[in-house]
Amino acid sequence: MTLDDGTVEAVRRIAASDNLLVALDFDGTLAPLEDEPMRARALPESTAAIDRLTSLPDTTVAYVSGRQLADLVVISEHSDDSLVHLAGSHGAEFWHPPAAGISPRPRVDDVAERARADALVDAARDLVAGIPGAWIEPKAFGFGLHTRLANDAGTIAATDAIDELVATRAPNWRRRTGRDILEYAWRHEGKDSAVEALRELSGATAVLFAGDDVTDEDALASLGPDDLGVRVGEGPTAATVRLGDAAALAALLDLLGTLRADLSQ
Repeated sequence: MTLDDGTVEAVRRIAASDNLLVALDFDGTLAPLEDEPMRARALPESTAAIDRLTSLPDTTVAYVSGRQLADLVVISEHSDDSLVHLAGSHGAEFWHPPAAGISPRPRVDDVAERARADALVDAARDLVAGIPGAWIEPKAFGFGLHTRLANDAGTIAATDAIDELVATRAPNWRRRTGRDILEYAWRHEGKDSAVEALRELSGATAVLFAGDDVTDEDALASLGPDDLGVRVGEGPTAATVRLGDAAALAALLDLLGTLRADLSQ
């Protein structure tokens, strides 16, 4: 995979950062999108590049995902001794490597909202039960409507029904849209706040963030002049670098590891 000259120069600049945070969305960014979400896995080339980056000094790697933390652990094939930080549920859940010496944040729960979520999941499932290809996924702080396998008419019908349900019964919940998914949650954190929390914890002087979807734009738009935003795939973006697919991002991460390793010698 060949990267264009502008991308190579951007990677060369970020590789020279004193203390670098590499924050990465997972689905569609490190892993190709799957019709069955739990089958998603990072490309081997991405995994190899990330392993190399985590071995380098003054370099922190994190996955920042809309997936709830428990599911992110599974799809990223994450182990307890991993050096990769995790931010799940758009930054409402965190896991940090024991070696980082960071005390875990206590989980903030709301009994009333959780009961409301359980009831909404049941109601949402009833609403989409007759729509082929549409299904409801319970999440840590709400739920998601998946329509990847539904036709256009089914997607519109399911989306309208779920929007009306939540507008009536949980109007204060945050609404997020993505590729073939509509999410609602009572927690309002975004990937921008997740990246800022990771920046502060790691002491990073610069951040590389890569993502492929609408929810990643929160983080991409929050980056500063010393950072680097990467958009994987199509769509309006605040990123300064655009790549075609997950394979291209794997090539970028490999180059970043090579350049940063050379600078650390």
